[in-house]
Amino acid sequence: MKLSAGAKEVAMTKLRLAATTIILFAVQGFAQDSSPGWVTAWGASQQGLGEAKITNATVRMIARVTIPGDSIRIRLDNTFGTAPVTFGSVRVGPRIQGSAVAAGMNKPVTFDGKNSVMIPAGGSVRSDAVALHVDAQQDLAVSLFVSGANVGPSQHGNAVVTSYLTANDAGDQTSSEDGKAFTGKTTAMFWLKSIDVRSASPATAIVAFGDSITDGTCTTLDAHDRWEDVVAQRLGLTSSVSRSIVNEGIGGNTVTGAHVVPKANSPPGLERLERDVLSHSGVSHVVLFMGTNDIRREVGADELTTGMREISTRLKAKGLKVIGATIIPRHNLAPAPDNTGWNDAKTKIRNQVNEWIRTKAGFDGVLDFDKIVRSPTNPDLIHPPYNCGDGIHPSPIGYFQMGKSVDLGLFLRRKDKN
Repeated sequence: MKLSAGAKEVAMTKLRLAATTIILFAVQGFAQDSSPGWVTAWGASQQGLGEAKITNATVRMIARVTIPGDSIRIRLDNTFGTAPVTFGSVRVGPRIQGSAVAAGMNKPVTFDGKNSVMIPAGGSVRSDAVALHVDAQQDLAVSLFVSGANVGPSQHGNAVVTSYLTANDAGDQTSSEDGKAFTGKTTAMFWLKSIDVRSASPATAIVAFGDSITDGTCTTLDAHDRWEDVVAQRLGLTSSVSRSIVNEGIGGNTVTGAHVVPKANSPPGLERLERDVLSHSGVSHVVLFMGTNDIRREVGADELTTGMREISTRLKAKGLKVIGATIIPRHNLAPAPDNTGWNDAKTKIRNQVNEWIRTKAGFDGVLDFDKIVRSPTNPDLIHPPYNCGDGIHPSPIGYFQMGKSVDLGLFLRRKDKN
């Protein structure tokens, strides 16, 4: 039977996700308790194939870990790649500023003892352990030498962090410490999926599973001022047990996928749950903060809450705590060619879903972000100082207020609190 172009693309997407899940679960179990071991300290959701074409060049991805450790390992994904990708050399070290790495600390990364690794289309690999002490809130530079030609990166579109790349045909520059070879910049995150840390101190991971309001739209480039960044810093100051924050937000993401109109630009939460949450190491809690894009795309309250309930059920079946977050207000603009708009009927659905989250969902806790950012004079809109200008996303001070409002006790047992 001959498939149409659209059917082929759907089949390829399902194949990539299935391949990634199979590879991940073949090598990774779950470790939700606070015992010493591997814990994911940073992560990003891959969402598509980048437009960049990389040939015999090196990329240097910058990622900030949120808990300390005495050794690390990295995970590279080729989720949306259409062909295998080979990394001829990989290194990791503490970034000091720009693309520069601390002298003498840019360490080689191996995979099953080998310096190079090939990842098939849709595949994923984790590295061997690298003996490298890292502090919480420390930037790491992960350098990848791409030995092939015209390679498109599987990527997260906007990490709100500046990363670096050499010109094509600059060759292997992974060992560069001063970073002068890295003449290009990008805010995308190429191939790097996560960084795990290991230390003698107990730790677990909290995954922030959401859309652009978790991804960081309207936050400040390189400032790390998203709501979950604020939470990570507060946890680091107040907890005797490390709790990492892993950002698995994607702009425009939805809970459901079946009836959204227009179609979203990334796999829905129900579809990416295992790849972006359950595959991480040492997860204890998940913050579920989605829904605004479902409502925007004509999904009703019943279908949305059913999807949220399914996500929660699947997470709890793995022994995880699930924290629900209410949907914040959205502008009341008429539809446009690239926007289904928002109206009073959608606000009614949002309020229905929020009431369900607060009173009926059975979450292990609730972050009532709606109450934090809504206007005191019009609860259907964001408070003007907390509105970044589009009526959808918070401003940096709005994100700060959201992070400040989070009850850290939701993530800490009594004996863990200072």
